[in-house]
Amino acid sequence: MTGETLSERNKATVQTMWTALSEFDFDTLKSCLHPDVHYEDVPAPDAGAVGPDNVVARLSVAWDHITEQVQTTHRIAADGNVVFLDHTEKWIFTTGESVEHRFATMHELQDGKIIKWSDFWDFNKFVSQFPDWFIEVMAKHAGADFSE
Repeated sequence: MTGETLSERNKATVQTMWTALSEFDFDTLKSCLHPDVHYEDVPAPDAGAVGPDNVVARLSVAWDHITEQVQTTHRIAADGNVVFLDHTEKWIFTTGESVEHRFATMHELQDGKIIKWSDFWDFNKFVSQFPDWFIEVMAKHAGADFSE
């Protein structure tokens, strides 16, 4: 045992997951997720994704169309099994457009893995930056595509 607290270990798991996401390293990302993980974009109209494979499938709707995702962490705080992240994401699309938006993300962990991942953001402000072609891509997917 390294003497790390539960909060420190959980914060490290969340940081590892976000680094993996920025690097398109989905195997490492999935290793940070509990088998029963539920990922949701709170302002979005669908229920999100359940299970690590479905989380990656849902993220890939965007990630398949971007060349880079830059993470800027403003604050990270942990209290036991809850980790809060205040961050900005910048997406650079394969066609050259870029969007940037600030998120608040709440993570709940169980057995050292993320079991609940909730992103809170301004739906209209973020989506209004998307290129029209990407909105068409997103419209082809339904919440039922990402549940088991």
